[in-house]
Amino acid sequence: MAKVKHKICMASDFFYPNMGGVEEHIFNLSQCLLMKGYKVIVLTHSYKDRVGVRYMTNGLKVYYLPIKPFYNQCVLPLMVCSLPLIRYVLVREQITIIHGHSAFSTLAHETMMIGRLLGIQTVFTDHSLFGFADTSAIITNKFLEMSLADCNHCICVSHIGKENTVLRARVNHQRVSVIPNAVDTTAFVPKLELRSKDKITIVVVSRLVYRKGIDLLAQIMADICQKHPKIQFIIGGDGPKRELLEDVRQNLNIQNQVTLLGSLEHSQVCDVLNHGHIFLNTSLTEAYCMSIVEAASCGLKIVSTRVGGIPEVLPPELIILTEPNVQSILNGLHVAINQVNNNIGLSPVKCHELVQSLYNWMNIAKRTEIVYNMVSLEPPKSLGKQLRSYIPTGVYPFLLVVSFMHILLKILDWWIPRSDIDIAKDYNTKNSFITNDQQPDFSDK
Repeated sequence: MAKVKHKICMASDFFYPNMGGVEEHIFNLSQCLLMKGYKVIVLTHSYKDRVGVRYMTNGLKVYYLPIKPFYNQCVLPLMVCSLPLIRYVLVREQITIIHGHSAFSTLAHETMMIGRLLGIQTVFTDHSLFGFADTSAIITNKFLEMSLADCNHCICVSHIGKENTVLRARVNHQRVSVIPNAVDTTAFVPKLELRSKDKITIVVVSRLVYRKGIDLLAQIMADICQKHPKIQFIIGGDGPKRELLEDVRQNLNIQNQVTLLGSLEHSQVCDVLNHGHIFLNTSLTEAYCMSIVEAASCGLKIVSTRVGGIPEVLPPELIILTEPNVQSILNGLHVAINQVNNNIGLSPVKCHELVQSLYNWMNIAKRTEIVYNMVSLEPPKSLGKQLRSYIPTGVYPFLLVVSFMHILLKILDWWIPRSDIDIAKDYNTKNSFITNDQQPDFSDK
């Protein structure tokens, strides 16, 4: 049987130069799919002066649409304003599968909805866990239910994430697969020469937001630094909770023990991790934590809260799990400090080798490829079937929005026919060369 040559559009509000777990997942998965011979493009919004088409490693084409973010790096959910532009890109690139990422991403949901109306198959990866009781979770869950009602298939990064998505978005569990994240173990390697021999360094690399447990981190940082003058913290990342950490550092006069690095480039993370002996994760909710895998690959002792999908990520010999409260985390840190002082547990090299055997991006791409092959066999749905799939959500006005978008697409088919849209040439990156005459610029990555 001949291999299907999918043309994939990765759609999300979160991508380079913004850095995080979702951004890294999209980039690494795209690179592996390119090496497998598939065509992959990325669709995201503009980042300041980064607007238009850019090329990254191995010819990965990124469309930075001229849409400004509205809140938390996400575009405003206007549904129809970006429709002509997204349609043009999807037709021009002859996309056969749209892969949306992150429940927070408005652009991902809009692109998938427009794609379904164009007869394109859609896949969605959920990277987060949500509650069921607070106002923001209720609203987000309802929007996610509406978006996934007609999605061909969903991917979750952990089994607990699958249970969460099935419950809050009311998705049939047979349409949800579990494919974890991975780490580039060739980039995240132990560099023991960077570690301090006089002090024990605790590293934190995280978005400084409430759900990452930064309030807990502030109290832990205060307790540890006052009782153990030979312990120092290196904290990478930025967010609204940075001010809290700065206040604690200044009020307790522990500036010489706490370093706040601010936002990091992904190329800097490995060196930051290798300055540490212990990696601390204080998340209150987490579907899958990429940072602890990267830290384990660099040979650090891992102390993390036992929340969400984290217990699934690393084997017991690589992680100390705690409850999400100050005293439990302090107890876990004291165990890790004792292990460092007495050289107990796996060596950094052994940690790296174990992570290398467990996580591989090519394996993740192979499993994702199976999902693509499966959804590509499904026939496109008519407008009537699409509208019927939204009825169980109970949001009946949404049917009018979808119908209006369908009418706009028909008008655009008349006003700007597909035959008038120039088709983009494809790059052959599987064999590391480019087949068209114009060489792309790889300077962005």
